Amino acid sequence: MAILKFRVYLEEDESVYRDVVIRHTQNFRDLHETILKAYEFDNKHKATFYRSNDHWQRGREISLEQYDKDYKAPPLIMSETTIGSEIRDPNQRFIYQYDFNKNWTFLLELINVSKEENPKISYPSTARTEGIAPSQYGTKGLLGEKFADVEEKYDLKQATEGFGEKGEDGEDLGLPEEGAAAEGEEEI
Repeated sequence: MAILKFRVYLEEDESVYRDVVIRHTQNFRDLHETILKAYEFDNKHKATFYRSNDHWQRGREISLEQYDKDYKAPPLIMSETTIGSEIRDPNQRFIYQYDFNKNWTFLLELINVSKEENPKISYPSTARTEGIAPSQYGTKGLLGEKFADVEEKYDLKQATEGFGEKGEDGEDLGLPEEGAAAEGEEEI
């Protein structure tokens, strides 16, 4: 049984990629779910693959389902199409588009074909991770989501001037001035 290794690049940044290994008999839905898991995306949106060539031109569509749009030819359905059936050359390429509103686009390139399965790996699987994945719904800092929650809760983005001796509406709180003794205290 052939094991296919695809390098899955983020279209905007080739330094961010995931290497995914999958059996040639598995289908495109398996590949779709593996890519989402590798990039830590949810599985709530529309998706499609396109068979591609060396110039990244979009060819035959392999879709999650048939969407309400015009097709040049009816799409193949991911769950019914094995990956091996769409491999046309040793460096086969695919374009994967996810969430048509955000338009996440990934470039897939076949980088290795192996005849031996690794018994320690459950296929499909992510074999290599390079670079920090983008946040699916916005910015994701290096500190992670927990810091964003704290930042929002305590409004850490707002610039503050520090602590003053006056109340919010400018009234004097009756604190002694520097060097002055408070009532009932002796000055030393």
